[in-house]
Amino acid sequence: MKDFKELSKIVVKISTASGSGSGFYLKNMDIIVTNHHVVSGNKSVAVETQDKDKIKSTVLQINPLLDLAFLKPAKPLGAPDTGFLPLEKLKDRDKVYILGFPFGMPFTVTEGIVSSTKQLVGGLHYIQTDAAINPGNSGGPMMSADGKIIGITTSKFMDAENMGFALPADQIMSELEGLKNNPSVAYSVKCPSCNFLLIEKTEYCDNCGSKLEADVLFSEQKLSPLAVFVEESLQKMGIDPVISRNGVEYWEFYKGSALVRVFIYRTNYLYTTCPMVKLPKANLTELYKFILSDPVKPFSLGIDRGIVYISYRVYLADIDSSHKEEIRKNLINLANKADELDNILIDKYGCEWSEEAKPDDKKK
Repeated sequence: MKDFKELSKIVVKISTASGSGSGFYLKNMDIIVTNHHVVSGNKSVAVETQDKDKIKSTVLQINPLLDLAFLKPAKPLGAPDTGFLPLEKLKDRDKVYILGFPFGMPFTVTEGIVSSTKQLVGGLHYIQTDAAINPGNSGGPMMSADGKIIGITTSKFMDAENMGFALPADQIMSELEGLKNNPSVAYSVKCPSCNFLLIEKTEYCDNCGSKLEADVLFSEQKLSPLAVFVEESLQKMGIDPVISRNGVEYWEFYKGSALVRVFIYRTNYLYTTCPMVKLPKANLTELYKFILSDPVKPFSLGIDRGIVYISYRVYLADIDSSHKEEIRKNLINLANKADELDNILIDKYGCEWSEEAKPDDKKK
C-alpha cells in the first residue's frame, strides 16, 4: 500500500463501556467515522491514536440503518489526509486492505481481494472481500492499494468464513454531506426507516411517522452501581472516566508512566493492577528480597512472565459496606504508588520499563 506507515495513522481504536472497535479520521473535516454499533448508547467515547494518545470524542450523528456514526474529537489528530474511492472505480479482484483493532488487540492490517463490488445483504449493498474482518475491526477502513478509502468495514455478518463486508465510500460521502443540515452540530439521529435527520428526542419520526426506540437512540446507557463507584474514584484522581472505559466494567488509564487497569476478576472481586517493569537481567536477589518483604501494604507485588506487578483486590460485596471510602482511597493510592514505584525499581534494582509503560512519561 502506498505510504502505508503514514496512512495507518488515520485509524483509531474506539472504546466504550460496552466494548471496543475501530474508526478512521478525516483530516479535512476533523471527523472520525465508525460503525453505529461501536458507539451505540454513548454520546462521548474514548478514541486512542496509533501513538496511544487517548482523546475524548463526541458522537455527532448516528445512522442505525447504515450502521454509521460520526464523531468529533476534542482536538485534531496528527494524521494525514486521504480521499475516497468511488464504487464505480472499484472492480472485482482488486486488492484491498482492512485496517483496525481486531478483538481489541493492537493495530493490524489484513490483505484480500474484492469478491463482489455490489453484494446485497439485509437490503443494502456492500463490498464483499475475502480479507479477514473480525469483531474489533468494525468501523475501520477498507483501503485500496493506493491508499484511498473504499468503504467502512463491518463484522455484523459472521455466519460464513472468508467473507467480509464494507459499506461503500459513496454512502459515507453522502452521509457526510448531510452533516451540513445540522449546523449547530447537535447530537442527531437518522431515522432507521426513512433516513430523515432528527435532532430532538422523539417517539415518532417527524417525516415518516415510524415509531422509534427513543430511549435507545437518544439516551446514553446507564452505568451499573459498580461502574459509578469506579468512575467517581477516577474523577477524584483527575482522570476522565470516559477515556478510561475499555469494555464492560473494565477501565484502563495512565497515571504518569504507569498503566493502571481496573476490572472484575472471577465474578467476585474488583481487581486493580499495573504492569510496572520487567525483571532485570542480573542481580535479582535484592529485588526478590524487596518484593517478599511486602513493602506496599495494602497492595501486593508479584511477578508474572517476567513482569513486576502491583495489585489490589477486594470483594465486590465490600464496596457496599462501611469500607467503601477506604476502598476508594486505596484505588487512588495504588495508581499513585505505581507511578512512584516503577522509577524506584528501575533506579535501585536495575529493572527495565514494561512494554505497557507510557513512553512520554518514562524517566530517561
